[in-house]
Amino acid sequence: MGAWGVGTFENDDASDWVYQLEEASDLTLVRETLGPAADPSGYLESPTCCEALAASEVVAALAGKPAPDIPEEVRAWVVEHRTTVSPDLRALALRAIDQIAADSELKELWEESEESAAWADRLQELRGRLAT
Repeated sequence: MGAWGVGTFENDDASDWVYQLEEASDLTLVRETLGPAADPSGYLESPTCCEALAASEVVAALAGKPAPDIPEEVRAWVVEHRTTVSPDLRALALRAIDQIAADSELKELWEESEESAAWADRLQELRGRLAT
């Protein structure tokens, strides 16, 4: 895993996903990114998880609850594409987070590190911003 911290955007997969977001004109990319993680038909690979967590951060930011360390590119996209977040999109993001936290390659990778608890705390913090 190309990660340098427990933050949602502190890994290569999420950082690469931000480039796609910058080209997006609506929430289609966000919804399509969350879908496979929210309703997995198989094992959730780490890249899918990292991208879904990044998409969840976009949903939280659009709902007016951005992470303090959200990348400037994401913050700019949110400002430019300010839209109301539908309850179903918020629910999709919450399901994705729950699936990732319950059973995923990303969870397994973090469980092998000394920062496992910090990563789990970040997930719960993101989940809390989306749930309220």
